Amino acid sequence: MKTRNEMDPKFMWDFSHMFETKEAWESAYAECEADIAKLSALAGTLCASAESLKAGLDAVYAASKKMELVYLYAMLHQSSDNGDPEYQAMQGRAINLIVAMNTAIAFLEPEILECDEQTVRSYLEQPELAVYRQTVGEILRGRAHMLPKEQEMMLAMLSDVRGNARNIFEMLQSVDMTFPPMIDENGNEAPLTHGNFGVWRESSNARIRHEAFTKYFGEFKKYINTFASTYAASVKTDTFYSNVRKFKTPCEAALFGSNVPVEVYDSLIEAVHDGLGTMKKYLKVRKEALGLDELSTYDLYCPILGDIDMKVDYEQGKELVKKATAPLGEGYAALLDRAYSENWIDVYENKGKTTGAFSCGVFGVHPYVLLNYTNTLDDAFTLAHELGHAMHSYYSSEAQDYVNHDYKIMVAEVASTVNEVLMTKYLLSVETDKKRRAYILNNFLESFRTTIFRQTLFAEFERIAHDMYQAGTPLTAQTLSEAYQKLNELYYEGATVGELHKYEWAIIPHFYNAFYVYQYATGFSSAVAIANHIYETGDASDYLAFLKTGGSDYPLEELKIAGVDLTKPDTVKNAMKVFAECLDEFEQLLKEI
Repeated sequence: MKTRNEMDPKFMWDFSHMFETKEAWESAYAECEADIAKLSALAGTLCASAESLKAGLDAVYAASKKMELVYLYAMLHQSSDNGDPEYQAMQGRAINLIVAMNTAIAFLEPEILECDEQTVRSYLEQPELAVYRQTVGEILRGRAHMLPKEQEMMLAMLSDVRGNARNIFEMLQSVDMTFPPMIDENGNEAPLTHGNFGVWRESSNARIRHEAFTKYFGEFKKYINTFASTYAASVKTDTFYSNVRKFKTPCEAALFGSNVPVEVYDSLIEAVHDGLGTMKKYLKVRKEALGLDELSTYDLYCPILGDIDMKVDYEQGKELVKKATAPLGEGYAALLDRAYSENWIDVYENKGKTTGAFSCGVFGVHPYVLLNYTNTLDDAFTLAHELGHAMHSYYSSEAQDYVNHDYKIMVAEVASTVNEVLMTKYLLSVETDKKRRAYILNNFLESFRTTIFRQTLFAEFERIAHDMYQAGTPLTAQTLSEAYQKLNELYYEGATVGELHKYEWAIIPHFYNAFYVYQYATGFSSAVAIANHIYETGDASDYLAFLKTGGSDYPLEELKIAGVDLTKPDTVKNAMKVFAECLDEFEQLLKEI
């Protein structure tokens, strides 16, 4: 694998859009330190008048805007090579800056909550404070969960410690772990990495799939007690913060910020459980189509029609995304061109680079997208997915000021998945060959399996793990793995769940951002509804309006702009219906080819 310095700059991020030089970053860092040092002097001044409230909030958000840019510059550098000690040091210093900021403004929310609520709300009615209505309104909503100033300051000082479990996981997985080499179809040794594991497990060769699964998961098994201790620390931290803020459960605490009722979370799990019969049917179809006597969990990722050449190199992937998202208009297409030409995207894997993919919005600059592209159709879908995030960030940053530009996680997965559904619809609209059409449908069905069913499985595991700890059950490698195994046997009834599969929980980075993953499932369900509407009406205006809302309202209200109401079960149930319909068409095509 190439080192970062050996990579082609053509396919790498251009950090100069944020700071032209590292010296410029150092200068901004020093300015942040100075700005943060002044913030504590604002304590006791906020509620004297509307003018003082505005002055205080202006100072806090001006400092936050500058600090965020400094932090993201360091974070993105480290993501490009987690093993680089210079980047590690930059990231550590940036986190120290965040801790200092959180400590300096720890007085802010308690002070606002100590004021008379009606007085504060009267201030917010004044035009000059309109920009802060949503933000301060959220603070007032959290009155029952805030602590006295001194205790809030103590919690702020713990913010660095709170991320330690995730940092340990990231270093162990991304930097320290290596995997035994694979033996390819020609008998030659080939590397197994985080980035190419997905390619190996999609192989049409059952021996290779099994070997990749065994070697990759087996390496995690070697460290399973370390991963269990690390994840247990994360769960304990979640529970601690939930308890001190007087929430019933960590799940309720996690959903509170987006004003999402726990019932939405639970109804998702219930709706997906109702659809497990269709999943069982899909697994039966997969088993028969692959000609297997027994379908194992390592057989779930290989294309059923494996002899179809659907390789998509990066240039083809870029063009495919543009064609698929054409219904979103010329403005959207122009932004994609900028993303491609202005180095918004870091394309290929290198040693130490963060695994997987993500998009990071940078206010006042542009989004940055990380990929580990390996020239598969799945990679093209990942490109579409992350660019959906990126365009959401761009539109929100352009339409909203800094205070309201950042959208909640609840809506984050909608824009990304709309692009994936649009790509599927485009591919199906132009494909007439039955075999290739079946291949595309298989990919869409896999999106349902991995995004709705699998992510809901993850969400249910998170609930179980946190409930176990609250009930006094020790979180060990054994208890966590047994719980995960039972869920896999439920969700993948009809398939053989291998012994090693119970360790998959140790691989999932999202578990260190508790109760996050359910939003992939709700996002996918919402995206199916939105994409269908765009195709049926030819009108993307409501959706584009949704992309511009940022964090100016609560997620459930923002989704209603795009025609989705997640407080009702219809959206997820309709997605289950689409899954069943696509499976019926797929099964019929298999009979005809």
